[in-house]
This record gives sequence, C-alpha cells and structure tokens, in this order.
Amino acid sequence: MLSESTDFVALPLFDGELGVAPKHSPMIGRLGFGEMRLGRGTHARRYYVDGGFVQVLNDVVTVLTGRAVDAAKLDADVAREQLRTAQGRKANTDELLAIRDRLIVQSRAQIRMAERGGSTARH
Repeated sequence: MLSESTDFVALPLFDGELGVAPKHSPMIGRLGFGEMRLGRGTHARRYYVDGGFVQVLNDVVTVLTGRAVDAAKLDADVAREQLRTAQGRKANTDELLAIRDRLIVQSRAQIRMAERGGSTARH
C-alpha cells in the first residue's frame, strides 16, 4: 500500500491517459497497463500498473490494481522474453487469444517503461 501527498497524478486508463490535479472532478475509471506518475514539485515517481480501477474523490486518488512496480525495478530483458513467450503462445479460441493479447500489451508497456528508467523530471 502506498499513501502520499502529490501535486499531480497521471494514470494509464483503458482508453487513454488521465491526469489528476487538485480540485479534479469526482470520477471512477478503468486502468490499462502502463505508467502511473506521482508528481511532486519538478519530479515524478514512476510505477508500472497492471490494470485495475481508479477513483478520484475530494482530492484523493485511490488506485486499485493487482500489480504496481517501481519503474526502476523493471527489467527490459525480462519483459522482452515475456513478450517473445506471449507471441509464441497458441491461441485457437477467443479466450486464449484475449489472454495472449493481454500478455503482449503488458510486456510492451513494461519494455517501454524499463527503457526510460526510474524517476523523471516533470514536463
């Protein structure tokens, strides 16, 4: 569990990216796979999130995800191997195709984040 004050939160939604600053309207959204940034001052801490949900209410952002990993701990080589394995999976049913596609999207998101590194300056 992570609880901290931030100036800004950016999250990967299922259909795009969400940026949340103070006084944001209340909302609930479905998370995708990718980068969550927690901004404080001129720097942002980065995490890989593996789907889930987000709620914004009264200047509190609540993220419910099955997996969140500090971006600095992601390994691009491991993610590339996961991608190769996922691409080689047989998918002869709609369910297996959906699983394979999800594993491919997850691996690609991890590779992108691992190649960019850990904390970043906010732009």
